[in-house]
Amino acid sequence: MRLIATPDAAAAAVAAAAEIAAACREAITARGLALIAVSGGETPWRMLEQLRALDLPWERIHLAQVDERIAPRDDPRRNLARLAQILVHDGPLAERQLLTMPVEADDADAAAAGYQRLLEQLAGAPLRIDLVQLGLGIDGHTASLVPGDPVLEVADRDVAICGEYQGLRRMTLTLPAIDRARRRLWLVTGTAKAARLAELLDAESADGAPSVRVRRADATVVADREALAHAAPS
Repeated sequence: MRLIATPDAAAAAVAAAAEIAAACREAITARGLALIAVSGGETPWRMLEQLRALDLPWERIHLAQVDERIAPRDDPRRNLARLAQILVHDGPLAERQLLTMPVEADDADAAAAGYQRLLEQLAGAPLRIDLVQLGLGIDGHTASLVPGDPVLEVADRDVAICGEYQGLRRMTLTLPAIDRARRRLWLVTGTAKAARLAELLDAESADGAPSVRVRRADATVVADREALAHAAPS
């Protein structure tokens, strides 16, 4: 696991965007297209604003969601509106290349299976996403893989539905999908994440946080000074 330390959240967003751009260029050179999956959040939004300004072959880049809340399209808790605004409406990504999780479907499990098939059409089966960008919750969750949820043990699907968390169920990439990706990029900022980031870097968690179960090979952590407050000195 590689660590990129930055002075603040703004610098972390710039560094993370550069990591995604490098993964896109590598994938396009090797396979003709790039499939990237991103998480939501204020620092990831900054990251995507930096990414959209970079000179990339956007016509060959497809962007998927790591997870999404099961809620109506106009629900402010959804990530979709911000993603579309930053990358499609105000950015260079074609709408058809923003692969939105179908969380409005009546049958959520069938919709999750359909989303997996959509990603496999681009990246093959078994699914190998070029880069998965992950966040880190103060309870140690990542994606919508939350402590104690049965979705953590799903081994036969790459997209699944988790139980209720903070009032909503969610569609999420599973651990096998995240672990099979060619790269994992953690973006972690703020003092509230410091204790969990220290656990992630040490690969140890007293309460078995989901984040420490994610594959460490080919993984990069971009973190700001505040998030690294509890990290052991190098």
